[in-house]
Amino acid sequence: MYRIGLVGPAWSLERILGFSKEYEKEFEFFPFAYDEPVETKEIVKKHDRDVDVWLFSGQLPYNIAKKILHSSEKLLYIPHTEATVYKSLLNIMYFTGKLIRKLSVDMPMYSNLLEDALLQLNTPFEQLYIKKLEEEEINFEQILQFHLELWESNKTEGVLTNFPFVFEELKKREVPVEWISTSRVDIQQTLKLLTEKVKGLYFKDSQIGVELVEIENFESIIKKSKSPYHLQHIELRIKNVLLTLCEQLNGSLIEKGYGKYLIYSSRGAIEREIKMLENTIEQLSLESDSKVSVGIGFGETVFSAEKNAIESIQQSKEMNKRKILIVQGNGEIIESFGSEEEISYAYRTDDQELLQKLKLGNISVKTFHKIENLIKRMGWSDFTTKNLAEQLNMTERNARRIVADLCEVELLECIGEESLSYRGRPSKIYRFK
Repeated sequence: MYRIGLVGPAWSLERILGFSKEYEKEFEFFPFAYDEPVETKEIVKKHDRDVDVWLFSGQLPYNIAKKILHSSEKLLYIPHTEATVYKSLLNIMYFTGKLIRKLSVDMPMYSNLLEDALLQLNTPFEQLYIKKLEEEEINFEQILQFHLELWESNKTEGVLTNFPFVFEELKKREVPVEWISTSRVDIQQTLKLLTEKVKGLYFKDSQIGVELVEIENFESIIKKSKSPYHLQHIELRIKNVLLTLCEQLNGSLIEKGYGKYLIYSSRGAIEREIKMLENTIEQLSLESDSKVSVGIGFGETVFSAEKNAIESIQQSKEMNKRKILIVQGNGEIIESFGSEEEISYAYRTDDQELLQKLKLGNISVKTFHKIENLIKRMGWSDFTTKNLAEQLNMTERNARRIVADLCEVELLECIGEESLSYRGRPSKIYRFK
């Protein structure tokens, strides 16, 4: 049974749970109610490992969670549709008993739902006041005052709001108000989509996963061994540590010789036990008194997963600071899986024009995609070489060289300089063309 984390205002969660009974054999729902959307941050941080998929009552908490988790793979939300707006308008006119011509509405900045819905109405409003809200800066008191001031100065005849708190407060003051809530059809359709999403995650979870573990400089360990028995004791301790990990992964351990081991398991099991793998590497390093490299590969077949694990360990060895890398079936690399620093990028491309430019600039495809995806993950519209150096654990000198090469082949451009409050050369600001 899959665990579904349900996030939204208490009212919304009650409505959604009312439709969830027919899915009780497939899903177990865990409701997490909030008073303010910003609470979504702590909810997903605290409980992400406890659920398989997150379902949000609307796009606002979904957007907040996406920024925290850096991925939408296990996220889904119930969308507001134009029908939602029409339902709210009909309700408010029914309860007031008149055709409302002057209206105030609050809407998140990312949404054009109201404008799109009203374009299809033949009778426009005489006055329409819309308060657009940045998702990170929502203040219920300010929204409430916005609607109240317009109502009290007779500029509006009614209010549409996206927020239950504002709805309740306006009702107390006998202001004609309607909450723009999702419709029954929207909820039912999203629950059907949830079923499809979970099926997709199941097939992905059951992909083959391979961990390639290598005790480096194993030849020197052999040479230092006082006797064959001493070497066998070291190997037995190593295998004992790996078997503990293997048992947790419900996997199979194969010894390849000369300090190399393969663990076969599933993608889902490996992803869930990354922390244990990190601890295992530390233990192996202590037992062998040597550096330990690890590569993880996923694939549809054992052969492709093994091949990707080998590629992963080679890529890791090329880095200044060793990391656990995952190479997926599509050739994409994931660094720092499961952490806030997680970043994914491709190390190959079919774009011939891009390849030609990178070749001229002597820049690897991997480096280019790594920078590109870092900028997307951080949400930067522009950046400095210092920004890159800090996030990619490289020297600023190296970052300047890479950026200069990218500018030379016209993949980046310098758009200005950063003014400094202290003495020193101002930093140049760059962005992708």
